[in-house]
Amino acid sequence: MEDIDKKLLSEITDVENGEFEGAYNIRKNGQGIERKVTENINIVTKKDVSGIDIFVKENTKFEFIHIPVIITESGLKDVVYNDFYIGKNANVVIVAGCGIHNDHHKDSEHNGIHRFFLEEGAKVRYIEKHYGEGNGDGKRILNPVTEITLKKGASLEMESVQIKGVDSTVRTTKGVVGEDATLVITEKIMTHGEQKAETLFNVQLNGKNSSVKVTSRSVATQNSEQTFKSELYGNTQCFGHVECDAIIKDKARVIAIPEIVANDVDANLIHEAAIGKIAGEQLIKLMTLGLNEKQAEEEIINGFLK
Repeated sequence: MEDIDKKLLSEITDVENGEFEGAYNIRKNGQGIERKVTENINIVTKKDVSGIDIFVKENTKFEFIHIPVIITESGLKDVVYNDFYIGKNANVVIVAGCGIHNDHHKDSEHNGIHRFFLEEGAKVRYIEKHYGEGNGDGKRILNPVTEITLKKGASLEMESVQIKGVDSTVRTTKGVVGEDATLVITEKIMTHGEQKAETLFNVQLNGKNSSVKVTSRSVATQNSEQTFKSELYGNTQCFGHVECDAIIKDKARVIAIPEIVANDVDANLIHEAAIGKIAGEQLIKLMTLGLNEKQAEEEIINGFLK
């Protein structure tokens, strides 16, 4: 791999020099370039569409799976379909995400469709980072789709991060949560310039004692625009909590559109949304400690997005 490939991989996986632990599949410019499987984790290339199937044996414990995507070719539109089949009582960490380097005038785009099927008692921590860079005026476009199906007692914790360099994104997450199953989603987004980001959540709480917690934290600056739409359906005895917090600066725009639907008398659903500028007293407090206004703003934003 070239130095730019290693840099992109490091940005989206926090792994230096592309030396991954456990099973992995690296995709570059629409093609798989490296792969490793383990005794408990198999990765198979799809035959009908572009993408892979990942199979995790039941009772697999504490193994890692990395499936990063990098794009360095300007003008490329990459679409990939990845399906994860997580066996009963398995417990694994999956690290995905996409990094785009675009130094030219044509747009580069990646659309990743990931589907998760967790059997009874399975646990997954799923980390997805999106990153863009480059000096060209071609856009860096990322449109991830995540579909989650949780059987009895299963749990999935998803961390989704987009902090830099993505000009346009539509982030779609759909979940169907079964009996005693738990879905936890944390999203962090920062936009600037003319960037646009749209988040779409749709979760169906179908099983008794199922639960979901969604937390979105975002910062919109300059002329950027963000939209957060959530649809939460409680179809039985269940608990759901959706929280959207945003900091807005300059001429940016943030829209939050919540929808919670209780289809059962024992569905307990909560939605919270807060959008506003950085509080003046926060700036003053940090400036009394020796920071200038710009430094104080950066500290507040960094703390907000942690």
